[in-house]
Amino acid sequence: MSTHQARLEWRRETNEFVYQTYNRDHQWVFDGGIKVMASASPNFLGNPACVDPEEAFIASLASCHMLSFLAIAAKKRFVVDSYNDCAVGCLEKNAAGHYALTEVNLKPKINFGGERTPSAEELKQMHDLAHHQCFIANSVKTEVTIESP
Repeated sequence: MSTHQARLEWRRETNEFVYQTYNRDHQWVFDGGIKVMASASPNFLGNPACVDPEEAFIASLASCHMLSFLAIAAKKRFVVDSYNDCAVGCLEKNAAGHYALTEVNLKPKINFGGERTPSAEELKQMHDLAHHQCFIANSVKTEVTIESP
């Protein structure tokens, strides 16, 4: 259907290549030349001023869910004025004893405009449908929950 790519660029900046001191900062380069500075999580000796892969994973799930939700809302003729989310992921050891993002909790806050707003049940159904239509959620084993007020 379509292909997507991201280029990753890293270069050693230390004289020695030792676990405790090698640089983790690198750059993600996307379509159109967008560049994002990335690093390991600060918990794993990374730079807190950069995006880490765990944050990017959580953001991609939240972003994909939002984009799916907005498409559904538009098709149902609900007007969305704003959509904000503060998604949280849990990094812990899984059943196999490996670190994994085992859960991501989406917490969307949506403001509707226009003449109609969805009922609580319609909103729940829209989020369920968005979750099932989200390409990223369909690509991972991580449990994704949605807290909607």
